[in-house]
Amino acid sequence: MLNEKEEQSYTDLMNALDVDSGKLSFHIRNLQIFLEQTPRGKYKLNSLGDKAIRYIRDFETFSTETDIASKKIPLPIASIKKRAMAFIIDLGVNFTIFIATTLLTNLDTFLSGEFRVEFNIILFLTLLLAYSSLMEGFGGQTIGKTFLELKVVTISGKKLAYDMAAVRNFGKCFLMPIDIILGLRLKDKRFIKYFDKFSGTTVIALKQ
Repeated sequence: MLNEKEEQSYTDLMNALDVDSGKLSFHIRNLQIFLEQTPRGKYKLNSLGDKAIRYIRDFETFSTETDIASKKIPLPIASIKKRAMAFIIDLGVNFTIFIATTLLTNLDTFLSGEFRVEFNIILFLTLLLAYSSLMEGFGGQTIGKTFLELKVVTISGKKLAYDMAAVRNFGKCFLMPIDIILGLRLKDKRFIKYFDKFSGTTVIALKQ
């Protein structure tokens, strides 16, 4: 109530809670570590009280997620088509960044015709790996996945970590044909790529 109303007098609290003065006084004494009084004598939450409210809300969210997980609701697995489209968008984004930065930093080499294609392919794939891992590790989505309303999640329900994102994207960036062939042989809709199974991740559709 104090979190919503910000400030309440003793009488306001007593009337709203429908308790007698003795009971309210008892509870205020027990909760005084979370409270402070304004110059007008009204009660409000102090900084510790604000933190307590945040912890309570976090725990309520955690309880809801745990309840959903315990019911084993099937994940809305994203289709191969949407995942491929998201990957193409990400390739375009990375290619644009790569070309712009490479030409600016190696303009003399490019103009002289000594531009090493092999080296720059590896550099591009490394950039793609870093981009995908950081974006997915932070929020589970790259630009392509955000556009197509897809998200990378863990099978266990735990928070996706940067190392998991790096593992799943390594196969996509450097071993894609092998990654997909081995993934399809698993015959599990959750794992289109083998490195998804290895990292315990999959891609879901946020909107059906």
